[in-house]
Amino acid sequence: MKRLNIGGLIPRLPIIQGGMGIAVSLSGLASAVANEGGFGVISAVGIGMLEPNYRRKFRESNKISLRKEIRKAREKSDGVIGVNIMMAISDFDDLLNIALEEKVDVVFIGAGLFLKRPEMPEGCTTKFVPKVSSARAARVIFNYWADKYNWVPDAIVIEGPMAGGHVGFKKNELLNVQKPLHQLIEETVEVMKPFEERFNIEIPVIAAGGVYSGNDMYEALEAGASAVKMGSRFVTTTECDVSDAFKQNYLKATSEDIVLIDSPVGLPGRVITSSFVKKIQAGETMPVNCPWKCLKTCDYKKAPFCIASALFNAAQGNLDEGFSFAGSKAYLADRIMSVKETISQIMQEYAEAKYLAKLKLKSV
Repeated sequence: MKRLNIGGLIPRLPIIQGGMGIAVSLSGLASAVANEGGFGVISAVGIGMLEPNYRRKFRESNKISLRKEIRKAREKSDGVIGVNIMMAISDFDDLLNIALEEKVDVVFIGAGLFLKRPEMPEGCTTKFVPKVSSARAARVIFNYWADKYNWVPDAIVIEGPMAGGHVGFKKNELLNVQKPLHQLIEETVEVMKPFEERFNIEIPVIAAGGVYSGNDMYEALEAGASAVKMGSRFVTTTECDVSDAFKQNYLKATSEDIVLIDSPVGLPGRVITSSFVKKIQAGETMPVNCPWKCLKTCDYKKAPFCIASALFNAAQGNLDEGFSFAGSKAYLADRIMSVKETISQIMQEYAEAKYLAKLKLKSV
């Protein structure tokens, strides 16, 4: 198996747990994955909704809660802890600064082109990993950093069209997938090569989007990825920070239950259907009482529903007034198990896929 090296961060396993908001992947899940040798990731999106005064002091609540969750994760693990932050959120700079002040090991940044290199606090060695949906976007980011800062990010996540949540593709591209993940990986690996040569560094390509099993992981690494990012697989773990009702929703889902919706923020989203989803698909609207504009692209005065509230409700177990984001293979979940058992199962699946591939080669 390939060794993952993100700017000197070398975990035992090339497995990165996806940062899932709102209030899905927090310190409980992140620390458990880190303890097993992967990258544990806290999602900063809407994290302040856990605080009692968030409706009056949303921005401050986000900062308080993110700092609190990072410190809780550090108390539980001495492994690799990261934070996922969307550029589309209104307080992106605030939350990025908190992550840097707390000296997290790595920040994953998506939902926009990450062009501005942050100023680092003294003693901070945090690694930066943008998330993109095309090799072209990766080239834009790395060209800009190389020309502007004479440096580049430490790794890149390429997320394919089978991902859960907000997906960086047009809806017709999701319904008629033109580029499978392995092709996106291969293209991104090629884009990284000149930057690796110019700066004499290794720039890992991390594959995401529909990566659920050890077999998926094997295929991604064979295509040239150095690691995989897995979100849905870790939802049905005992340590995941959501309610049991949220996890049971995954267990009950069939492949037909995983659908695409039009999000109020202007992106398609992949979710597990629910009575709430059926209402919005039928054109029903729910009153939006927005304490502040948490997403830059959201016109809350025209939005048919508040996606932040819907996601938070689901995470807390209220699926009548919300829904679960989920990847295209989330329906494969069949039981709740520990993170340790889950990673062990993934690695067994990987070993079996590798063994079968060797047998196939010998028979040719």
